[in-house]
This record gives sequence, structure tokens and C-alpha cells, in this order.
Amino acid sequence: MIAKSNRLQQVQEYYFSRKLREVRQLKAEGKPIINIGIGSPDLDPPLSVSRAMVATIEQNHIHGYQSYQGLPEFRDAITNFYLRHFDVALNPKNEILPLMGSKEGIMHISMAFLNAGDEVLIPNPGYPTYTSVTNLLEAKPVYYDLNDKNDWFPDLEALSKTNLSNVKLMWINYPHMPTGKNATKKLFKDLIAFAKKHKILLVNDNPYSFILNEKPLSILSIKGAKEVALELNSLSKTFNMAGWRVGMLLGSSEHIKTVLQVKSNMDSGMFYGIQQGAIAALQTDDSWFKNLNNIYKKRRNMAWQIAEMLNCTFDKEASGLFVWAKLPPDKNAEQVADELLYKYDIFLAPGTIFGSNGEGYIRISLCVTEEVLQEVLIRISKLN
Repeated sequence: MIAKSNRLQQVQEYYFSRKLREVRQLKAEGKPIINIGIGSPDLDPPLSVSRAMVATIEQNHIHGYQSYQGLPEFRDAITNFYLRHFDVALNPKNEILPLMGSKEGIMHISMAFLNAGDEVLIPNPGYPTYTSVTNLLEAKPVYYDLNDKNDWFPDLEALSKTNLSNVKLMWINYPHMPTGKNATKKLFKDLIAFAKKHKILLVNDNPYSFILNEKPLSILSIKGAKEVALELNSLSKTFNMAGWRVGMLLGSSEHIKTVLQVKSNMDSGMFYGIQQGAIAALQTDDSWFKNLNNIYKKRRNMAWQIAEMLNCTFDKEASGLFVWAKLPPDKNAEQVADELLYKYDIFLAPGTIFGSNGEGYIRISLCVTEEVLQEVLIRISKLN
């Protein structure tokens, strides 16, 4: 066996990849596992999306390589979407880079700007991929604390007192995953000032803006943001297109050009039909969001009941596809998750997979039907 590379020594298999394999095995053994742990939307995209895709399949000359920068009409659709929903003006020629999912963008951005040994500010709790990609590139993760005492916002004053001389990149993620906390314009203004002062590239990962959130906000709407900030977005959650792998990176032409240097050497352009489906999604009217969120509101109410039955507390103002629930002080997140899985056949996410500040929390997904959530309530009632 040839030894694996040194860079993999600090990188583990993604938690959900490993745990879902275990869940599948338990199901294969006959266990009636209910999965309320992962954020893969179970609902369908708008009908216009699949129709746009189907309409292209039998056209001529669409099955070859596509542009690394996507179709001009796709970039135009992104431009119009950002202007309509975020009041952000973008140049479709050079300030937008379509991606095969925003997860790809995390790698491409990191490869474009980080050298071995550079430091990266990563939220704790936060999306685990920020850490794994940083480690893969032999850069150094530096975690900044988020907690309920500070409304899940970074303490920029405390951060400024630390040694930031080697920090090159800072990941932020609002609406925040896993907590669902929404940013404010003041927070974004403060973050931009912080990034300018310390010469740090700020990247906001923004896939949850339209889920149970009446005031979508982009960091690029703040004056001066393009000088130091990029934004990632995707159609995965907003339009239930997670498996389509459609994302986008937005920012200044110079930043986009730098990332394109990596992307153009790593993959080819997105399939023509997928881009046409993405265009249809971005052109959907506001009734789509209203109807989608009406479904999620009903599910969230049931998830709140689940959290209450587990004696948890939670923030009713949170956004996104999850309920982030605080356990009683004497409860351990992973022990609770394992007890629910092995005794009651319920899989949910312990907060610790998102960082040490996730201890004492669990995450409940809204990506299952009301009937499934009702079954969870029935099973949990047996705990009491």
C-alpha cells in the first residue's frame, strides 16, 4: 500500500459521509432509522426548472464542453437575481463565476489565495469543510469563537488584540449554519472595516438567505465590500437543487479572475441543460419563496416540539433549514445523539461536529415531511 500524502494526516472523512454509511448499515439490518440530521432538501425544484432542462436535452450542439465562466445568459440571470433580492449591482462579464456547487468554491478560493503556513480564521461552530480544506492546503486553521452570549457574532475587538499578521482569509457564514443566526448590516460593516484594517480576504458563505428569512442580506450590499469581500451562494437550498451542483462566486473582477485561474485548471464548464435550469430557477417569482417557507414553517413548529420534548431551548428568530437546540446543562451532545440513534432509531446531528462550541447543542433538520417529524415525536415521547 502506497502511503497517503502528509496533507491527509489532519483530514478525516466528512462526518456525514461516515455517519450516513453507518445509518445505511443499520437500515440494512432492519432498523427503522429516521434521519433528521442532514440538510438535503426533500422537496422538488420549481417545475419551470425541470421543464427548462428537458427542453434542452434533444437540442443540437449542447453536449460539448461549456465555458468555465458559464453561459452569458446564466451570468445575466445571477446579476438580475442579486439586484432584485439583495440590491447588489454586479458586472456579469467579470464579477460572477458560476460553480459546480459552493463547496467547490471553498476549495477554489482557498487554492487561489492561500500558501502553506498561511492562517485562516474559521468560525467555531461552523461548516466543517472550512477546516478540512484549510488543512488539505497545509494552511493553519485559527478558530474564532461564536456563542449565544455574543449572539453568535464574532468578537472583533478581541480578535483585533490577537496576532493577525499571518491571517490571509476569514470565513463567515450568515445566515449562520448551524445556528441560523442572521447578520445585521452593522455586523457586515464592522467585518469589512476589520478586514481592511488587517488586510484579510473576507468570504461570506450565503446559501440560506431565503429559508425562513424575510430580509435576505448580502455582504456585497455594504459600501466598500468588494475591496475585501467575496460571497458564495448556491441554488441547493433556495430552489431544492442540491444534487444539481449549481453555485456561484461573486466579487470584484480581480478576485474573480484569481479564482478562475484555479477553476479553469481543475474542471470544465457546467452542462448546458443544468445552466438553463438554473436560469429558470433564478427567474422564479416571489411566490416560490412564500410557498416554500409556508412548508418549512409547519415543519419548524414540529421541530420545536421535538426540541421541547428533549428539554431544549432554541431561538425562534433563527433562519435556515435547521433548528439549533440547546440541551440541558447536564447533557452531552454526542451522548444524546447516540442514545437517540441506537435506542430510538432517530439520527440527528450533535453540535460538536461543527466545533467545540457546539457542545451542549443538537441540530434538527427540516428536510423531512411532517409525517416523519410526527413519528419522531411519537418515538421521543417514550423517553419521558
